[in-house]
Amino acid sequence: MPEEEALPRAEALLLDLGAGTLAHPGGTLLAHLRRVRSRLAAWEARPALRLAGLCHAFYGTDGFPEPLLPLDRRRELADAVGREAEELVYLYASCDRRATYPGLTGPAPCFHDRFSGVRWTPAPRALRDFAELTAANELDLAAHDPVFRERWGPDLLVLFTRLRPLLSRAAWDDCRRVLAVA
Repeated sequence: MPEEEALPRAEALLLDLGAGTLAHPGGTLLAHLRRVRSRLAAWEARPALRLAGLCHAFYGTDGFPEPLLPLDRRRELADAVGREAEELVYLYASCDRRATYPGLTGPAPCFHDRFSGVRWTPAPRALRDFAELTAANELDLAAHDPVFRERWGPDLLVLFTRLRPLLSRAAWDDCRRVLAVA
């Protein structure tokens, strides 16, 4: 689905589901989601990944457990943004971070789905997309919440240093800029 068609549909769905009124670091959840999409666009991510950035909190996440849409309504998001973007949203939302992060760059990366309990090895492109979306999300939080940055910044820099082979040059440069130790 073309991004110019999907973007207004995604924004309308986000507004209908209350993302514009949910408090989130840096303003509202909707403001955060828009910034994540913009950061991915600045890194020249492809359209499906940018749309996933805008929609990454639809099913909640391991760090933000308030879903806008239950999993049994995945079709609604897929109809709005396309199947590829929706699958990236599910991938991001389903990550059991504690179980997944340590092994993402190993010889056989193992992804742990917190919804189904399934463990699996994502394709290289899905792994790169997951790493980029993770970086875009966490960097936005670090840039807009000094308490978050102080508490989690050093750990995030360690994580993104490990994930560097999966990140684009632009994403890695942004990680170093936002998370640099003063």
